[in-house]
Amino acid sequence: ACCAGAARRHPAWARRFWLLMAATMALSAAGRLIWTVARTTDPTGQLPHRPVVTLMFTVAAVSGIAALLSFRPAPVTILGGMRALLDGLIIGLSLVPIGWLLVLDDLSAVPFADPARAARMAYPMLDLTQLTVLVAVAASSRPMWRALTLIGASLAIRAVADTVYVSVVARGTYAPSDLLAVCWPLSFLLVALATRYPPPAEVANRDDPAMLAPAPWWRGALPYLPVGGAIVSIVLVRRPTGSSPTPIFVTAMALLAALAIRQGVAAYENNVLAWRMRRLAYEDQLTGLPNRLLFTRRLRRAIRDERPAAVLLLDLDGFKEVNDRFGHASGDALLRRLASRMRDAVGADGLLARVGGDEFAVLVEPHADGGPERLAQRMLAAAGPSAADEEVGVHPSASIGIAEYGRQHAGHADLLRDADIAMYAAKAAGKSAYRICTSALREAAVTRAELIADLRQALERREQLELEFQPIVDVPSGTVRSAEALVRWRHPRRGLMQPERFLPLAEQSGLATAVDRWVMHEACRAAVGWQELAPGTTVAVNIAPVHLRREDVVTAVAGATAEAGLAPHALTLELTETALIDDTEIVLERLRQLRQLGVRIAIDDFGTGYSSLSYLHRIPATELKIDRSFVARFDKGDERAVTTVDMVSKLAAAFELGVIAEGVETEAQHRAVVAIGCPQAQGYLYGRPGSLADLRDALKVG
Repeated sequence: ACCAGAARRHPAWARRFWLLMAATMALSAAGRLIWTVARTTDPTGQLPHRPVVTLMFTVAAVSGIAALLSFRPAPVTILGGMRALLDGLIIGLSLVPIGWLLVLDDLSAVPFADPARAARMAYPMLDLTQLTVLVAVAASSRPMWRALTLIGASLAIRAVADTVYVSVVARGTYAPSDLLAVCWPLSFLLVALATRYPPPAEVANRDDPAMLAPAPWWRGALPYLPVGGAIVSIVLVRRPTGSSPTPIFVTAMALLAALAIRQGVAAYENNVLAWRMRRLAYEDQLTGLPNRLLFTRRLRRAIRDERPAAVLLLDLDGFKEVNDRFGHASGDALLRRLASRMRDAVGADGLLARVGGDEFAVLVEPHADGGPERLAQRMLAAAGPSAADEEVGVHPSASIGIAEYGRQHAGHADLLRDADIAMYAAKAAGKSAYRICTSALREAAVTRAELIADLRQALERREQLELEFQPIVDVPSGTVRSAEALVRWRHPRRGLMQPERFLPLAEQSGLATAVDRWVMHEACRAAVGWQELAPGTTVAVNIAPVHLRREDVVTAVAGATAEAGLAPHALTLELTETALIDDTEIVLERLRQLRQLGVRIAIDDFGTGYSSLSYLHRIPATELKIDRSFVARFDKGDERAVTTVDMVSKLAAAFELGVIAEGVETEAQHRAVVAIGCPQAQGYLYGRPGSLADLRDALKVG
């Protein structure tokens, strides 16, 4: 009744457990009732060992095992349930000969000729089988359910009681008033008490990381620990005639069969596990394609067997934006669709694998079916947007690099490197394209890698970087009002290098922030030195977008000005409009903090990027630098360029922003700037970038 009540109160997965437990208790009660009625009505006073009673208790045990196997953390597969059941049977069968040897040593007094009496030996075995299954279930339950602990105690008490009962009945010393009679009601009361505990709110899933830890050694050894004792007991238990008792012989055969079936199940599960491990090792879990490990193994085998081999390396263009805009779930769905389309495009011509987040690779024979170029064209078409992609506004494209194995390659790593080089060349060519790796591309990549290594070394030693300063003048008077600090790299072998040659490499290699901070510190120290010549003259420093997104950028700027002793308002940070587009809210917060510090903010190359009135409203800028491309058109009499610059100047005045015209190189351009009313200008006409000494001379003249 308690179990049935618990089934009504508890959730669905626990309801099945309690209903089966209720059936178990009902069968046990029915068996006890039949036994009690027969016992009290038999005038001879003999113990009623009737087949129906044994049948009731056996079916109850089976129902109890089914209840335990229905518990949520229990093995969810048929094989898993069979394994737990066999473990219990092996332990139960093993303890039969052990119990016989230890408990029933006076074999001549044991009347087992009657099969109904002999069946009593099954009671302890069934109890131990249930207890073993419960241990297997409870060990995989997190958190532990207290109800299982009480049911385990109930089974343990019942196993002890049934074992002692078999012993005393065999010896003819059973007494109804014995303390043993208390054990069975106590075991049932413990089950009733277990129904008071609700199941845990959350039972750990079998895929939970906490459940993936290796099982303790005793879990695997548990069913086999008593087998050794059973073998010894079977050998020692002999009749005076030298033969084993029939129950021991039957038990030995059953134990042997259970062990054989258990090993068969284990062998099958090992094969399934090995197959799953191979899939996990060699298959990409998202797309179902081969992964990098399998691709590399196949590539190495092809090279080892001296078969012609070519590699196509495909990288999706702008995939990060897809994840950022639509979320990782949409990104994963896109990858699955693209993988399916590319699998169809490659077909049987090669091995397609996913080798990275948004990178795919194909291993083909160079001269098969039109060669890698034709396959690359099919893959580019497959990577284009489909109807499903268009519905969510996704427009994927890809860049493909192709490399063919040859004498110049020492192994598969060199071939993959060349494919990567060609892939980046395809991206540089405008994306949605493919390129074949050539010696020129390879040499350029080597040069690039060498330059990055040399730049890193130069930043560590602080010896080769230099600063040049270009004046920013007051247009009406020609007085120098500021100077832009421009970094140069005096390479020991390549000579003086301009920023456009190495700053893109610094951004790609993660060195842009280090370059910015070196320039900032050196520029602030230089500006302090010229303050005595022209008080109030400021210094401007360019800052990379990646630097602006760093959390410590404000601290770095404050540290540079404080270390040099320069007032923050004497420093201007120049940033492009592109830097303002990426991570807008983060960038705006950084800029607001810098303005609170007192640092001036200039928008460089204004008019060439994403110019927008909304940005001017939100960005705490102090000045705009009109791009040189507009000023260059003044010499050609381009009225549209003049109108544009005039409009920007008036717009800046409305926003109380300063204006600097960049790239003024001729008198005609100067006159146009004066006519428009730009307050400040910068260009070769007023001064080329030069040394600090040159700037100091210009300040003295001013």
